[in-house]
Amino acid sequence: MNEIKILFTGDFCPHQRIEKLALEENFAAIFNDFIDVFKGNGLNVVNLECPLTESSRERKKTGPHQKASPECIKILKHVNVGLVTLANNHIMDYGASGVKETIKLCKNSGLATVGAGENIQEALRPYSATVKGKKITILNFADAEFLTVPDGPAQANPLEIARNYYEIKNARVKSDYIIVIIHGGNEFYRLPSPRTKQLYRFFIDAGADAVISHHTHCFSGYEIYNQKPIFYGLGNFIYDHPGLVNTGWNQGYIVKLKLKGKIGFELTPLKQCNQKPGVFHLSGKEKKSFYKELHSLNTIISDGYRLEHEFQKYCREVYPMYDAFLEPYFGDIVTALRKRGLFPKLMSKQKRLLLLNIIRCESHREVLLRMLRQYE
Repeated sequence: MNEIKILFTGDFCPHQRIEKLALEENFAAIFNDFIDVFKGNGLNVVNLECPLTESSRERKKTGPHQKASPECIKILKHVNVGLVTLANNHIMDYGASGVKETIKLCKNSGLATVGAGENIQEALRPYSATVKGKKITILNFADAEFLTVPDGPAQANPLEIARNYYEIKNARVKSDYIIVIIHGGNEFYRLPSPRTKQLYRFFIDAGADAVISHHTHCFSGYEIYNQKPIFYGLGNFIYDHPGLVNTGWNQGYIVKLKLKGKIGFELTPLKQCNQKPGVFHLSGKEKKSFYKELHSLNTIISDGYRLEHEFQKYCREVYPMYDAFLEPYFGDIVTALRKRGLFPKLMSKQKRLLLLNIIRCESHREVLLRMLRQYE
């Protein structure tokens, strides 16, 4: 049997300097020495982290709104990308028109899409293709963070465990290989939470042959579970961000799955959008550092006790931010004052206990979510 190679990248958001290079059609300055990685594969898959749209109508949300020129589709065409995953927290930033324009643009350019659509039925539709006689199915889910829009039925495919289970089960009946791609996790945290590890393993038990994750903007490790790989975070692929240079934001790796009976793989680490825009191979010294860090992450992931310990430490670090979210007044100044004991907490312990019960209980949470969705 001939080996099938499928390449997967992390987050691709072609704005800032990358968008400028795309408008100049200077693709060599975007891919540099990294372009060789895209050659010789049966399929190249990229997570498109923003709509490619001319729309200026932002949807209501918290956090930044991301978009790029439709001309940036040429970047993907230049390296023969065949599929873009759209289930992520930015694809709906410019409402129904933004995602519709993006999907139409991809279709007209010969790129398939998965993970979002003009309605829930389209969003749930898996990508399937026959490569070298084998049926490959790719499913795409995302943490439920602004995956719908207030101006229509367009949406992305949410991480809903029961429904995702049946999506995998239905695909298993008619597929030789099933690959699940998830956009989720805690941003800027290099490890999966214990819950995430349990969930991704569950998807393998349900029938997936590999699970690949991105979203956290820093790379994580991987494990082999029941002879099948789980990658807990690829990091950014190409995502220019003003002021971020030589940080975790600027590192990542691509995964190339090798399908020949059981699944093999190879990793290619990368650096992106430092002093120069674009993506590059690592130097020998940088590779040594990368693989040392990757080994350390893998070791922690394999040890349930250490993984829980690290997640507890992370939670303690971000508690002040989440604590501020609960208070009726928050912002940089108020949060700084509160840390110094100069601004009181206005939410009582009893009210916090009530919130714990509402959020922890599935039935209460279901009603709470429906109530809050009125403000989208």
